[in-house]
Formats: sequence, C-alpha cells, structure tokens
Amino acid sequence: MPNPYVDKQVVMDRRAIVRALRRIAQEVIERNSGLEGVALVGIRTRGVDIAKRLRDVLEKDEGTAPPLGELDITLYRDDAPSRGLPEVRPTTMPFDVEGKAIVLVDDVLYTGRTVRAAIDALMDFGRPRSIQLAVLVDRGHRELPIAADYVGRVVQTRADESVRVRIDARDGEERVVLRAPGER
Repeated sequence: MPNPYVDKQVVMDRRAIVRALRRIAQEVIERNSGLEGVALVGIRTRGVDIAKRLRDVLEKDEGTAPPLGELDITLYRDDAPSRGLPEVRPTTMPFDVEGKAIVLVDDVLYTGRTVRAAIDALMDFGRPRSIQLAVLVDRGHRELPIAADYVGRVVQTRADESVRVRIDARDGEERVVLRAPGER
C-alpha cells in the first residue's frame, strides 16, 4: 500500500537538530545541578537514537555520561488490541531506576499516549526520584495532560499532518520533516 503522505516542509535540518540537542543537554544539566543521579531512557525506536546522541553531548560537556536505558512500550500501549500482533523488542535497563532522575527521551510528542505507556513501563523497574521528558519535536494535539520538560522545537501541525524524524544512524539522513496527505 503506498504511503498517503508527502513531504511538505523540512522543519529541522542537521544543524538545527545538533543545536536543539546541545540546548536540551544544557537544560538537563541546569535543572538537575549536574548529572549525579541522572539517567537517560530512550523510547524505542528513534527515542533511543536521540537519547544516545544526547548522552554524547552530555559526556562532552560534563566529562561523564549518564547511564542509558532503552524502553519498548509495545505491551503498554492502550491501542495494542487494534494494532494486531505486536512486535515486541528488547527493553534494556542496565541500571537501577530507584531514586534516579530519569530523563525519558522520545522523538515526537503528539497525543501523549506513548509517554503514558512509557511511564507505566518504566515504573515496572522501580520508583524513580523523578521522571522528566525530553523530546526533539512537540507537535501539539495532546489527548492526555502530558507536557515535555525539554523541547528541541515546537512545530504547529494540523491533525491530518505528521512529523517524521530522520536520524543518520538509522535512516542515512538527518532532518525533521512535516508531512501532509498527498494527492490520491
């Protein structure tokens, strides 16, 4: 089945993504008075890629890298029954979340349902001191009362548009694109 969406506008290029990650890193450091007790947890799939990049920036700036976890939320989604047989990927949490300030990282914040599922999944690993949310793009249209603590860029969208994040390590290109329904 052909993709019904076409690229409408590049909203972030490689340089804008790098600047956004640097800014988010500085805000994480400032809010937490350093990185002591801070851990990053990326939401699969591109949230993990962004969390790795954020960890690299933090390590460069602070000389130490916070621990990094990778969270699969497939079984925690509230729309799982309607999506058919789910593909569950591994969750990796190589540190104890108990008492940590967890920075949950995702590529795009939309309805808030992915973040809600991620919080549920994360709580199965223990009780963190706090959970903070970092996203590369906030596109609005929230269905749940969830807000990001750190945002790379706010992009105004219509409900029928989508935001596509492309990361070098996964996609071979680096940009954020606003997509709209194409001609049918």
